[in-house]
Amino acid sequence: MENLTPKKEDYLKIIFELGGTQKKVTNKQIALSLNVAAGSVTEMVSKLVKDKLAEHTPYAGISLTHEGIKVAEELVRRHRLWETFLVSALGYKLQDVHSDAEVLEHIASRNLMDHLDTFLGHPTHCPHGGVIPDKSGNYQEDSHQVLADANDGQEVVVDRFIDNHDLLLYLDDIELQLGDRLHILGHAPFEGPVKIKVARTGQETNVSFKAAHYIFVK
Repeated sequence: MENLTPKKEDYLKIIFELGGTQKKVTNKQIALSLNVAAGSVTEMVSKLVKDKLAEHTPYAGISLTHEGIKVAEELVRRHRLWETFLVSALGYKLQDVHSDAEVLEHIASRNLMDHLDTFLGHPTHCPHGGVIPDKSGNYQEDSHQVLADANDGQEVVVDRFIDNHDLLLYLDDIELQLGDRLHILGHAPFEGPVKIKVARTGQETNVSFKAAHYIFVK
């Protein structure tokens, strides 16, 4: 699409990542993920609706249209292939890849992306667990259950993280990894942290309310 600004692309990618291909995503989720004011989200969502890339239902949220999904899949594919390359071939730290992948995805031709995909061995997931659509747009749907919504006493496995620099730094700090099996010990009231026990280390730790909304589990 000709009139896609980098900012619009960021919104399409985050709506895709939060599950907007199948369900409604709230303005609040988008604002938290992109670290922007609620007013900015409202403004951008109305632009995406005008471009027929998203649908908005008052009080329910935003989902992507068929056209919006196609555009988002292409953007996500480019971004995540570059992230995979930066981590696996150039030794980037996971929390440092996003901004450079963002630059690279805008200058790459489709031909280059297909060659990069082949070079990487056609990966199906990026380093933080998100799906990478293949060149025909096929991929296995991500888990959209967030840690914050897991029940006390439940056992879950960390499936993926939202691609957010501060979140990835935070997870590095509390030593939480993809594939970790967690036992949910409890949710503190008033948007307090979620207390978990990590099977791999036997450690009990608290995950902040905000972070618990950007860790997807299954």
